[in-house]
Amino acid sequence: MRRDAATNLAPDAIAWEGELPMPHPLEDYLKQLRAIRSTGEAVEELSFYGPLAELLNAVGEDLDPEVRCVMNLSNRGAGLPDGGLFTDNQLQDCPLDELVEGQKPARGAIEVKGTGDEVRDIVDTDQVRGYLRGYGQVLVTNLRDFLLIERDSGGEAKLLESYRLAASEGDFWTATQTPRKFANEQGDRLVDFLRRVMMHGAPLSEPEDVAWLLASYAREALARVEEAQLP
Repeated sequence: MRRDAATNLAPDAIAWEGELPMPHPLEDYLKQLRAIRSTGEAVEELSFYGPLAELLNAVGEDLDPEVRCVMNLSNRGAGLPDGGLFTDNQLQDCPLDELVEGQKPARGAIEVKGTGDEVRDIVDTDQVRGYLRGYGQVLVTNLRDFLLIERDSGGEAKLLESYRLAASEGDFWTATQTPRKFANEQGDRLVDFLRRVMMHGAPLSEPEDVAWLLASYAREALARVEEAQLP
């Protein structure tokens, strides 16, 4: 790895004095994905479940109720979703032999594909349509794009919103080479998006929750306007 001659630090490193700050969840996510891929033995999507779950849990733990990502769900008649988003009140505090099976994730299912796939193509598959029928809403991702869909009144997929980290597979893996820089640029917007995903379908009874949601959409709209004005 190339290092700066003056500081002996890697290009994406920063010298800190005192206690080190917690890395952004997006920075951790990118670092882990790159490390797994660099083994040369990663499976297209399964090998990357861990970093994705950690990213979602890092966002979900600050919500009320807390939202937890669980990967590899049981088949409850709609196939085998790659994961689901459960609220904290769905976690059963009882002996294993008394667990009640069959509850569906309150914040929907998750479908994961590799970085070479396009999320809009993934949405248009029988597999995702089945999950949509069974779970009502699905977060679809290829690790670099995230797209939330729900079932409309006619039973079809309705796109709610999406967030793109990188326009292409190549751009995304290039970004993993400088995870801190990329997290500084996009991390907070991604976290806002994922929070909205995890809050979708939840009753917003507290004024501060409504205020946060409206402010989040306003921040994203402003960021997109600023991006469009860049030369």
